[in-house]
Amino acid sequence: MPNPKSSSHIRFAAVGDIHVQKDSAGTLRSLFAQAADEADALLLCGDLTDYGTAEEARVLVEELGAIHIPIVAVLGNHDYESGTPEAVTGALMHAGVRVLDGSACEIEGVGIAGVKGFAGGFGRGSLGAWGEPAIKLFVQEALNEAMKLESALAKLRTRRRIALLHYAPIAGTVQGEPVEIFPFLGSSRLEEPLLRYPMDAVFHGHAHRGTLEARTINGVPVYNVAKPLLQRSRPGVPPFFLYELPREAAQEASASAPE
Repeated sequence: MPNPKSSSHIRFAAVGDIHVQKDSAGTLRSLFAQAADEADALLLCGDLTDYGTAEEARVLVEELGAIHIPIVAVLGNHDYESGTPEAVTGALMHAGVRVLDGSACEIEGVGIAGVKGFAGGFGRGSLGAWGEPAIKLFVQEALNEAMKLESALAKLRTRRRIALLHYAPIAGTVQGEPVEIFPFLGSSRLEEPLLRYPMDAVFHGHAHRGTLEARTINGVPVYNVAKPLLQRSRPGVPPFFLYELPREAAQEASASAPE
């Protein structure tokens, strides 16, 4: 039985790395229907397709077509594989999905800032912009994505705020992956904008064998919602992560109630 929608809280169902292929028709409709029954909005954290083709994007849109809750998405590295990420973005937007890329939106009073992100490593292991031009370009891409996230966060005017990424902004949620590939799973540069704005939660994917939850330096929860991780770490539970926040009206009513 679906959970009744709450008048006091808004629920988000978050999942990434669904990797839709051309023959995936019919394989995700049940998952999306379950998410729609449980949540008020669906958050998709990149790698929505396997090769980033228009054909895969059409299959994805068909799988999403049966649900009628708001959907917000960012792309992942797989969605760029064929060199036509605009085909994936265009198909999703035509179907009413809000695709964020350094931009923001609002769902029932909750602000959502989104960006793909990029790699480069964490903390003292972060790659520096020194040496060959190719290295500098690589680092600059991470800086560009961090600046896009900063710009998106600056647009938000809501009290409640969520960040939607594909790459990880902290090392904590990639723990469990081989240490050798940590630099390719995310970047601490993505954490820096998150420290400058009040945040409720951050969602990302990409690290299929990572850790479900960790926190930024200042204590904001970060959730790795890669579908393979959710399937492995929570057997028997539908592979999406359910997160809820108080609705603004309910929160204000509670704050003004006499003691």
